[in-house]
Amino acid sequence: MSVPLEAFDNYLALFGLNDRNIRLLEDSLQVAVHLRNNELHVSGSKEDTDIAERVIGQLLAQLDAGEHIDEPRIRYLISMARQNRLNDVESLGKDAVAYTYRGKRIICKTEGQRQYVQAMKTSGLTLGVGPAGTGKTFLAIAMAAVAYRNKEVERLILTRPAVEAGEKLGFLPGDMVQKVDPYLRPLYDALYEIVGIEAYQRMLERGAIEVAPLAFMRGRTLNDSFIILDEAQNTTPEQMKMFLTRMGRNARCVVTGDPSQIDLPQQKRSGLLVALDVLEGVEGVSVARLGREDVVRNDLVARIVTAYEAYEARSRSDA
Repeated sequence: MSVPLEAFDNYLALFGLNDRNIRLLEDSLQVAVHLRNNELHVSGSKEDTDIAERVIGQLLAQLDAGEHIDEPRIRYLISMARQNRLNDVESLGKDAVAYTYRGKRIICKTEGQRQYVQAMKTSGLTLGVGPAGTGKTFLAIAMAAVAYRNKEVERLILTRPAVEAGEKLGFLPGDMVQKVDPYLRPLYDALYEIVGIEAYQRMLERGAIEVAPLAFMRGRTLNDSFIILDEAQNTTPEQMKMFLTRMGRNARCVVTGDPSQIDLPQQKRSGLLVALDVLEGVEGVSVARLGREDVVRNDLVARIVTAYEAYEARSRSDA
């Protein structure tokens, strides 16, 4: 099989630093890839070279569209090609979820992410469940920014439970605001990347944005708001019920969490797990389940998630 590269100015990006992209393709598919006379030549079994041809074609199309290529993207495309589902991937980059303040497009990188975004578009309450690195929080904040820019809501409210992950909140320095600020830092980081620090400050001054610990939500009714509860696996059932009943008129809510990273005391059941059971089939509620195939943060993260899943499965079988 040969693929001409003359039409692509940035074809070197296909190979990656020290040809690591091509080596990943070769090792994953048991093929050999060579560049001769501005053409890629792929050799191997018919089945493997066919998959390689389709994956390379998709990678070149993404490079031509100005998208970035990395190892998680290549592994995902190989997986989708083996399932004969590359057609599902082709349309992922056509529509932008949002644009950052620098004009960079935010797109869905996996089919799971697209289903998650579609759920947020069509449901009053979306539960986004999946491992670290799947874009749950970032995509939710992107959708919130779009809703605000389109004047669909008047304010954005982002919240997290302040639960210690093996550390004690009381021993942190400073007053209460300074103590809880580190728990909210990931939300600030995502907001800064999407709307920019200056726009964030203006929104904050107008009362159009609020980032606060979950405990601060009690007793409130949140109207005309896009509300995001992050790290929801660390809520208790009582906290989750309290939060969900804060929704007022014209409110949209997204709850994100990773059931594999619960930091609650062992005798406490996660409010996220209870909500998944209680709200199943309720009209207006959508559940988006992301898996390790949707991890886009770093290829190593996906392997770490897989290793932990295997370890936990062995632990359950030994118990």
